Amino acid sequence: MAGNAANAANAANAGNIELLSSVLAQAKAEDRAALVGYLPAGFPTVDGGIRAMIEMLDGGCDVVEVGLPHSDPVLDGPVIQTADDIALRGGVKITDVIRTVREVHAATGAPVLCMTYWNPVDRYGVERFAADLAEAGGAGCILPDLPVEESEGWRKAAEQHGLATVFVVAPSSRDERLAKITEAGSGFVYAASLMGVTGTRESVGREAEDLVARTRATAGARRGLPVCVGLGVSNAEQAREVARFADGVIVGSAFVKCLLAADDDLDAGLAAVRGLAGQLGEGVRRDGAARD
Repeated sequence: MAGNAANAANAANAGNIELLSSVLAQAKAEDRAALVGYLPAGFPTVDGGIRAMIEMLDGGCDVVEVGLPHSDPVLDGPVIQTADDIALRGGVKITDVIRTVREVHAATGAPVLCMTYWNPVDRYGVERFAADLAEAGGAGCILPDLPVEESEGWRKAAEQHGLATVFVVAPSSRDERLAKITEAGSGFVYAASLMGVTGTRESVGREAEDLVARTRATAGARRGLPVCVGLGVSNAEQAREVARFADGVIVGSAFVKCLLAADDDLDAGLAAVRGLAGQLGEGVRRDGAARD
């Protein structure tokens, strides 16, 4: 009886990795790339951020990443750093991040991931963080600075709670490392389109296409792990370019800019976020182009 009760409790606290996989598979079945949007929790406020993420999903995004603001986001460019600073000055806490995941998922039924640097998770407690994220309906975690060699503890907790572990690869990643990462990861692989930090750019570049091809050639990717591309995508044309060769298109800084440009007019910012999501959603549909 005790074992059955424990199993029931684990099931009740299961995360949504299967929902994430289903949504990515559905996008593929529709011959398009999935659209993944990003915003940090607590920006411009906790409630405002929740509303913005719901608008992103209602406007055209398939998946949302909730960023856990960090005082030294080394992989993020100035736009996201500005948003993180606003959130931190507003007093955002990990409990607010979990609340954001819970309310966005409850309102939309969409997969919601947490993107975070490793230190806050380690300090909060690995098992506690995984359990709380799963209980909130989270689909998994993107951990850009967690080396795969040091990830076993997190991956065990994530698997136990039904969460994806998404690792980041870069154009500088060698084939042997790509193989190790795709073997260990779950949900999808986050392919950074170029070397550097996050931010909008005029062109995504051919490095991204080569990285996706090399990642797909690994044994881990051959078991069906999708490859989604981020860093630099800011408009429908770029989304269409990336959608030609990737399973998903990840957009963050462009959404943050919508809210920054609106200043204190949240309604205007929300309308801009929804409008951008709609434009990007059209972009990822590939216009019937064949997959490479």
